[in-house]
Amino acid sequence: MSRSRIIRLSNVVTEDDLESDEGYEDILNDLRDNGERFGKLVNVVINLKPPGVGKVFMEYEDLDAASTARLALNGIPLGLDNFIVAEYYPENMYAQGYLNA
Repeated sequence: MSRSRIIRLSNVVTEDDLESDEGYEDILNDLRDNGERFGKLVNVVINLKPPGVGKVFMEYEDLDAASTARLALNGIPLGLDNFIVAEYYPENMYAQGYLNA
């Protein structure tokens, strides 16, 4: 996939994490704080609809920030057997609200 300003993160958020509004807001704020380390973050979206519940989409202002975030986040361990998967996501699909791919 070619570079994009949108990064999709998998294996970061589970359905259980999203059970309460407070938990959702806490996770969203943590993701924003962490995402801003790599550049100007325009938006963070957590997919709440199946399939793909819990996938995180980070929209950056420019390609360089998105590339830096993808490289830094991909492969970070979460627990004993879970790793963050960070990949580019097509901007046109994101703009149309298609988050289930």
